[in-house]
Amino acid sequence: MSDAATLERPQSAIRKVGDRGLWKLPEPRSIEEERLHRKQRLAATFRLFALYEFDQGLAGHVTARDPEFPDHFWVNPLGVYFGHIRVSDLLLVNHEGEIVHGDRPVNQAAFAIHSAIHQARPDVVAAAHTHATYGKAWSTLGRTLDPLTQDSTAFYKDHVLFDDYTGVVLERSEGQRIAKALGPHKAAILRNHGLLTVGPSVEAAAFWYIAFENAARTQLLAEAAGTPKPLSDAVASHTASQVGRPEGGYYSFQPLWDRITRAQPDLLE
Repeated sequence: MSDAATLERPQSAIRKVGDRGLWKLPEPRSIEEERLHRKQRLAATFRLFALYEFDQGLAGHVTARDPEFPDHFWVNPLGVYFGHIRVSDLLLVNHEGEIVHGDRPVNQAAFAIHSAIHQARPDVVAAAHTHATYGKAWSTLGRTLDPLTQDSTAFYKDHVLFDDYTGVVLERSEGQRIAKALGPHKAAILRNHGLLTVGPSVEAAAFWYIAFENAARTQLLAEAAGTPKPLSDAVASHTASQVGRPEGGYYSFQPLWDRITRAQPDLLE
């Protein structure tokens, strides 16, 4: 008799391969639980970005909207290495530019960009932007990415080119122009600057940033090697509907969360 035959499970507990019922986003939590959840995932995102070498000097910021005060967001303090950030280091900032919680400075560009995005997009819980190497290199070409691979189709017709670089984003008006260009999409290529992703959860925004950077790297490598053959519009659109959904971004982050919290549990302090 096989091992499977000895297992006793009620019929209602049996799932079939590909059952989408297992891919449901979590039920709403209390305000306090949700705030802690977002802050923990935000701190984990910075640790992961450090591992991926997405950090560079003072550049780079990721934000998470506060669940109780939607006009406030949590952000990393200026000048703190991504690989050292803990939950207790995060700052709470409002749309007036006031630091409500924390006693460290905030990157002015982080406020200008993220406050505009959070104001323009009520659906956005988190936004990520760094000066990672491959996204920055791709941004100089002034082009959107092609649907070259299954992974890159997550961004097919769901990312834009912000083709209006005028210097470091320090003014609110600059952030508003980026938010307007982003529109309803999940990602933007900021020409001569880098990449930006947003999502309905910290997990989705963070994973999509990692995936967007990887897509830029892949296309750079492919074009350096020859002439890539992109997917057709029909195939790319269909695949995007399979791999580009918020729950996909959320669950793709989970192995990364497990990895970083097991290796660096101090981030939760």
